[in-house]
Amino acid sequence: MTKKKRTLSVFLHNAEKSLPVGSLFYKNGVAFFEYNSRFLLTGIELSPFYLPLKLGVFKGNHSLFDGLFGLFNDSLPDGWGRLLLDRKLRASGKDPSAVTPLDRLSIAGLNPMGALQYQPNNAFVQEQKTLDLDIISSDVAEILKGESELILDYLIALNGSSAGARPKVMASVSQDKKTLVYGAGEYSSGFEEWIIKFRSHHDSVDIASIEYAYSLMARDAGVEISPTHLFITSEQNRYFGIQRFDRVKNRRIHMHSLSGLLHADYRLPSLDYRDILKATLLLTKDMREVRKMFLLAIFNVLTHNRDDHAKNFSFIMDEQHRWHFSPAYDLTFSTGVAGEHTTTVMGEGKYPGHTHLIKLGELSGFTKTEAVLLINQVQKSVDKWPRFAEEAVVSKKSLEFIKNQLKKLSENR
Repeated sequence: MTKKKRTLSVFLHNAEKSLPVGSLFYKNGVAFFEYNSRFLLTGIELSPFYLPLKLGVFKGNHSLFDGLFGLFNDSLPDGWGRLLLDRKLRASGKDPSAVTPLDRLSIAGLNPMGALQYQPNNAFVQEQKTLDLDIISSDVAEILKGESELILDYLIALNGSSAGARPKVMASVSQDKKTLVYGAGEYSSGFEEWIIKFRSHHDSVDIASIEYAYSLMARDAGVEISPTHLFITSEQNRYFGIQRFDRVKNRRIHMHSLSGLLHADYRLPSLDYRDILKATLLLTKDMREVRKMFLLAIFNVLTHNRDDHAKNFSFIMDEQHRWHFSPAYDLTFSTGVAGEHTTTVMGEGKYPGHTHLIKLGELSGFTKTEAVLLINQVQKSVDKWPRFAEEAVVSKKSLEFIKNQLKKLSENR
């Protein structure tokens, strides 16, 4: 794995078959991409802003995503997944900085998030087996301490190409939530694809319960979110799980993060919710989808979810190749960098309130009355926080702390 020119073939898993999309190659720190001439005839716009369907060779940006296009960067793991892979490379005597994004995409191979696939496929494959969440949690702790290299392949395979800083695994889960198996294989009747999260060093002990309580609060507020579950083991340990919206039985759903779509660096506070609502309307051409996004913006503000970076919003494509705002994810209490929202609200990051949200709504096509109704709708659910927290078995300390923070936000009108 060196910085010499490397080529990858890109495919779209569409209606249970793979369509050749085009070819990627990488040279001198930047990626180049060209569509397959037959794919151009399909009319499927996978990334309409930066990779529109047209003849010719596209060139990436040296200063963003290591020269890769946002569409393909969405297929790569970051945070926990990148840590695992870099550890594996070092254990194999390789310098992670000498590994190109195309090398990493080939490791994502045939089973990244979404519906894209890459050949050649150099993915780490593990034999399908039943999962024990407590054992995985122990393995995660060893990796975080830097104490074990023997379980790297296993955890890399379980992580897939999921994003985010917190450790997580992909699992096939039975409908009664009692049987979990490694989920990289083909669809099995009676099982659904889930993401299950684990604690990192800086998380509170009850982080799983807090995120589950937030999912209950979001659903009560009308925010579209995939089914969630609090997995409780025989040792009474709790793990938060959410069903994947990019898998429906054997069908894979094309998804595109806001970061990848707009070529916005998710590690930097580069966007305002006004930008996101504009992009949602431009992409979906549907005010119903804009309303979903606006409702989520309100929820994030009123629930102190300040880790609202560009990779925590996504869009999905349906079978008619129309775009929709994806179900919400990564909803939990967070302080943000320097106590501010990563995504500002009409320019305000530290103290956004009802006034900012109403202005955001009005500039995005909603009347003041409509904006106020949505704010009140969310606020009613936020006021029920203690009830959701108790249902999720959030600790008394966390319940009271978050309750006090949410009360302060409700007073910021």
